[in-house]
Parts: sequence; structure tokens; C-alpha cells
Amino acid sequence: MFSKSKINDPSSSSEDGTSRPATPAASSSTPSSSAPAAPAQNEFKASAPKAKPPASLLSPDLHVTGNMKTTGDINVEGTVEGDIRAHLLTIGESATIKGEVTADDVVINGRIVGRVRGLKVRLTSTARVEGDIIHKTIAIESGAHFEGSVQRQDDPLNPGAKSAPVQKPNPAS
Repeated sequence: MFSKSKINDPSSSSEDGTSRPATPAASSSTPSSSAPAAPAQNEFKASAPKAKPPASLLSPDLHVTGNMKTTGDINVEGTVEGDIRAHLLTIGESATIKGEVTADDVVINGRIVGRVRGLKVRLTSTARVEGDIIHKTIAIESGAHFEGSVQRQDDPLNPGAKSAPVQKPNPAS
């Protein structure tokens, strides 16, 4: 990083009196012909993993009428009249959803009136669900209120998917 000054060294000055580096390796700005060129910084930007954006928050005083769809996460604290599709959907304790919700992960702390579709569905003790739940895995905490049917499917996010077949044990002979 630091080098000794070569002011008095006759090999470091040119005939016109200006100084020059003693060797090409001493200069950091002169690329060596044998060394590969350093890649540009923007080449790495495309391959660097993108930071996950924060979840969208619908505040308690917000009332939405209409459908919502995102590939990200949504945290609902207000009221939604319409369908919601997201990656992770969290329904807050003060939230009310009237419509179908579809997400990879659904965490219900509040009220849903309508169908729930999710790979992983969790009803906490404060959950109130009136409608069918179509899931791959489900967890229902003690105290949760649920009125409807529960159906397990291998692909609950696809409305046309068939439920998982029930395997009967083979009779012993």
C-alpha cells in the first residue's frame, strides 16, 4: 500500500525530469498484460441475491374493497372485502377478511369469512374462521373458533387439484 519514495533514484526519473514508477508492478493504475482484467462491479449485481422486501401492512383503520394479489407477504390489520393471494398472509387480531384467501403460509389471528387455501395454515387461539379450509398442513390452537370443513390436498393452491387419496390398509391373509 505504501512505498518508499524514489526521488533520488536515477532509474525512477525520465530524461525530461518527471518521475515515473521504477517497475510496472509498482503502479496500481497500470494493468499488467498477464493479469486478467478485474470484472466490472455491475456484473455482480445480477447474481447477488435480492433482499426480501418487508411485508405490506394494511393498518387497522384501512378498509379495502377489492381483490389483492402479490408474490410477497401481507400483514392485514384492517378490513378487506375481497380475495387475497400472497406468499405469507398474516391476519391480525383486529382484522376481518370477507373473501377467499390463498397463500403458501396463512397465519390467522383474526376473523375470516370465506375459504382459506394454503400449504401451511395456522389458526391461533384468537382466530375466527367461517368457511372451508383447504390445506397441505394445518395447526389449530386451543381456543380457535372454526365453522366449516377441512380438506387436505397435496396442492391446495390449485383450485382444480384433487384431495389426497386415502390409503386403506391391506387386509392380512
